[in-house]
Amino acid sequence: MHFATLASGSSGNSIVVGEGNRSFLVDCGITVKKVLANLEMLDISGTQLEGIIVTHEHYDHIKGVGALARKLKIPIYTTQAIWNEMETKLGVLKPEQKVIIERQAVLAGMDIKLIATSHDSSESYGIKVEGSQFALGIATDSGIVTEEMHRNLQGCDAYIVEANHDVDRLWQGNYPHFLKKRIISNRGHMSNVQLAEALRDWLSENTQKIVLAHLSAENNTPELALTTVLKILRESNVRKKCSNLRIRVAPRALPHELIVLGK
Repeated sequence: MHFATLASGSSGNSIVVGEGNRSFLVDCGITVKKVLANLEMLDISGTQLEGIIVTHEHYDHIKGVGALARKLKIPIYTTQAIWNEMETKLGVLKPEQKVIIERQAVLAGMDIKLIATSHDSSESYGIKVEGSQFALGIATDSGIVTEEMHRNLQGCDAYIVEANHDVDRLWQGNYPHFLKKRIISNRGHMSNVQLAEALRDWLSENTQKIVLAHLSAENNTPELALTTVLKILRESNVRKKCSNLRIRVAPRALPHELIVLGK
């Protein structure tokens, strides 16, 4: 299994996941030009994409969805509630490009399971992707660790997870008070500490990679997110259990190196 974030943050989000020469996107909140250029940096052709799965309807997750689906003639997968919110924003699509799923699907030969998160949208989901050998857990845009997240994301081989903000930086920062309250609410975004405490419960001996994603440009830094998560994991002895674990921070506008599990 391979994966990488193509963009990560409030200005746009997209993730590529696949096995062999088959891939799909989780969200596409950047332009078609940008997503194809970022895929090219990873030596992945747009023609390898077999679909786009949408986690929720916020603009930073759907900006390029309709245009990319039209260009590559690929389907879009999401729930009826999310379709209801985003369909008019995607432009003209062929009927077969609209795929309504409940909680499970098969895409690019991999099993997809939607996992409810808690965000201020019609519905929002994390995803567990299970390939032939490995499992990837994806969870961003959630104000809390939901019961479904806790139950379904334990023991994955890799994670792409939200470390959005440092609580002190958020409260001391320049955001208006209403926005601070929204971010820190149960339907906002997860802090560095929240995420680290969740990982402490989820990680197992087989976990190899963690990508910290959806960092706030103003209320966090890559160094602070990484330091906070590592400190909490070290204090819990998780790092000793996961001897092969590597943690990195997703860049905001560019892809990181393609991660290939088992390599």
